[in-house]
Amino acid sequence: MPGAVHLPGRQIPARAAAELDRSVPVVTYCWGPGCNGATRAALALAQLGYRVREMLGGYEYWAREGLPVETADGSHRPAADPLTTATSISCGC
Repeated sequence: MPGAVHLPGRQIPARAAAELDRSVPVVTYCWGPGCNGATRAALALAQLGYRVREMLGGYEYWAREGLPVETADGSHRPAADPLTTATSISCGC
């Protein structure tokens, strides 16, 4: 995701202070809804005093909804998956 910091859970205690801004809420996420690494990372960050939210669905559903992603080739928006994206309903976001 554009602007994301790759910070594996086991490295949070050693790297969080140097890589994260305490004044900005942190959003944790995993590959998809079957992974609990985001939950464990959120707990570790909260215990260090960060404001944390967990993104449900993870990277998998972010990409499936056609939101911007970054790869080695740069930033782009994948085509939205019609099975996960409501095309006839607008939330105004």
